Amino acid sequence: MSQKPASSPVDSLGDLAPTLLAGAVAVTLLAGFVKGAVGFAMPMIMISGLGSFLAPELALAGLILPTLVTNLSQAFRDGRLAAWQVVRRFWRLIGLVVLGILLAGQLVTALPQAAYLLILGVPIVIFGVTQLAGMPLRFAPRHARRAEIATGLVSGVFGGLSGVWGPPLIAFLLTLGIDKRSFVRVQGVVYGIGSVALLAAHLRSGILNEATLPFSALMVVPAVLGMVLGGRLQNRLDPDRFRRLTLAILTLAGLNLIRRALWG
Repeated sequence: MSQKPASSPVDSLGDLAPTLLAGAVAVTLLAGFVKGAVGFAMPMIMISGLGSFLAPELALAGLILPTLVTNLSQAFRDGRLAAWQVVRRFWRLIGLVVLGILLAGQLVTALPQAAYLLILGVPIVIFGVTQLAGMPLRFAPRHARRAEIATGLVSGVFGGLSGVWGPPLIAFLLTLGIDKRSFVRVQGVVYGIGSVALLAAHLRSGILNEATLPFSALMVVPAVLGMVLGGRLQNRLDPDRFRRLTLAILTLAGLNLIRRALWG
């Protein structure tokens, strides 16, 4: 049996050298901090950061449990009643996200990433730049349901394929003009339910297995710590600064998706 080349990405916790493990902790801590500050971006930061020095399957597995734990915490921070109200209002969106993740998650090892990353990244960058430039997008009430359905489908499919389903949802929520606390809570509920679906999808796909599960569990610790620290920053941000920071991070996330599509 041939040995794995020295330069080959590691694919389990037991293969990680101390320096790689420290790098993974640092990436996850940063991802948690950003999520605590604006409510999203953890999977995007983790998949791009971890994927630069770990096997793609391990990077994707690594974000699953931290994403689940932090999203559930975010969803219930205002209590179960507030979370349930989000479910009642956005049930179509949530249902389509879950369906998309479960179906697309089974294709993650079969499809090339470049095309769907580019298709997702370009509109996100255009949206972020135009919003930052002072050209707000709002859906007319008669189009709101269709926009919600489209957002759920797109978010679910991309979530199942890459573990990243935040950008379309963020773009949709920003058009609704809801307050900062509700904005974060809605993300938490939708992401939390989606995270359960992502866990189920990749237990079935084999991405999350006995080799990768310990790594994902370990990453929960820096993710939660980062989220606590980021939450302190969020409490200090006024609504306008919060919105602009959210748009800036969304735009950077879109640019990173384009970078990954074009240059890997």
